[in-house]
Amino acid sequence: MPRRALQAALHLACATPALILAWRAFSGTLGAEPVEALLHGTGDWALRLLLATLAVGPLRRWSGAAWLIRWRRPLGLWAFAYASAHALVYAGLDQFFDWGELLRDVAEHPQITLGMATWALLLPLAATSTRAAQRRLGRRWGRLHRLVYPAAVLAPAHFLLTVKADFLEPGLYLAAALGLLALRRDKILPARE
Repeated sequence: MPRRALQAALHLACATPALILAWRAFSGTLGAEPVEALLHGTGDWALRLLLATLAVGPLRRWSGAAWLIRWRRPLGLWAFAYASAHALVYAGLDQFFDWGELLRDVAEHPQITLGMATWALLLPLAATSTRAAQRRLGRRWGRLHRLVYPAAVLAPAHFLLTVKADFLEPGLYLAAALGLLALRRDKILPARE
């Protein structure tokens, strides 16, 4: 399959969950708690795509398929898009942009604090994801983009703190994140001399 067709397929695959959520929202089929359904849907996909972004490097190394590295940026940008939608649903549909209440939630509820911290870590990554930003920042670009590592731990921790009873799914995401980070420990930890 040609490269452009693969990229188009990747973008279509990443956009499909958002299109399904939008269709369900407009058709009134999100269930009894539509805001919760939107929060969970956007948050789940943000986390899945963030972990997929981290998986690109190890998959490329194991498979020898160098072309896989081209998928890291679009996957990361889609993860940020879903994380932004998740934050927007929370701020707008759940809190009605009541900034005082939002700040109280961030201060009082660790799960909200972790979620907002994750989004704040992803923001500069998305903002500097272009080739022009890479050239402009030079070596600092690579150091800046290491923010993905704490974001990859905070995101499943945020999920873990939001659940009331069933910790299996967020626990699996956290284990996957830690496993992917362990595979990249040479990139995370400074080299010892």
